Amino acid sequence: VDNFHAHVSDPDLVKEWLKGIVQGATESDCPVPGGEIGDVASIIKGLTEGKGFDLTVASVGDVLEENIISGTAIKAGDAVVGLRSSGVHSNGISLVRKVLFKAWGGKYEPYDIPDGFDREIIYEALEPTKIYVKPFLNTAKAVDVKGAVHVTGDAYVKFDRFMKYSKGIGFEFTNFKPQPIFKLIQKTAPAVGGEITDEEMLKTFNMGWGFAIVVDKNDADEAITVCEKSGIEAELIGNVTDSGKIVAHYKNKKLQLR
Repeated sequence: VDNFHAHVSDPDLVKEWLKGIVQGATESDCPVPGGEIGDVASIIKGLTEGKGFDLTVASVGDVLEENIISGTAIKAGDAVVGLRSSGVHSNGISLVRKVLFKAWGGKYEPYDIPDGFDREIIYEALEPTKIYVKPFLNTAKAVDVKGAVHVTGDAYVKFDRFMKYSKGIGFEFTNFKPQPIFKLIQKTAPAVGGEITDEEMLKTFNMGWGFAIVVDKNDADEAITVCEKSGIEAELIGNVTDSGKIVAHYKNKKLQLR
C-alpha cells in the first residue's frame, strides 16, 4: 500500500505520483491493493510552495522456508556478482544535496548542466532507482544464490552482514564502474568546503552496482547470463575471502573498508 502526505494534493502532482507507483509496481511485479492521500499543510512543506510531500510505501510478501536465502553457506572462493545501478539511488542523497545543490550549500542550481553532462543535474541526482526483483528471482531459479544485498546505506561495508552468518569470511572487491555523477560529487566537494575520500565514497555510494548476489564461483557466468537476459547488466565485482575483512581495490589503491 502507499500513503502520501502532501502540503496540497494538486491533481497534476497526484497524477505524477501515481505514475511512479504504477511503474514501480510493474517493475517489481507487485500489486498495490490500497493507499491514501492526506493533505497536511501544517506538517508538510517543501522548497516550492504547495509542492511538498512525503511518500511511504509498505510491501509485504511471503517465501517458502526452503527458498529462504540465509547467508549461512557462504565460503571463501565464492563469487560476488554486481547488478548495474541506474545512478545514485537513495544512498548518500543527503550528501549529494549538500555538495551539488545551492539550496543546501552546494555548487549548482537544479537545472544547471555541468561540463561533461547532457542533462540537468537534478535529473542526474534523481534518476529513478533500479528495481531488481525480476532479474533476481530469475537468477535464484537458475543457480543457488547464497546471499543477496542491496548496495544502499553503508555501501560496500554492508557486506559485513553476511559475515555475521558465515563466520570467518571476508570480501574483496575489484570492479567498480561509477557513473559520472559520482565523480562529479567527489570533484565538487572541495569547492564547497569539504572533501570526500575514495574510502568514504565506497562506504557511502553504490559506485555503479546497486545490488549484488553471492554464488559459487562455478555459477557466476550463469548468474550473469540470466541477469542480462532479464534486462540488467551484471558483472563479476569481487569474491569471498577468508580474511575477515572487507577490502576494495580502487584507483590502484587497496582500501580496507572494514
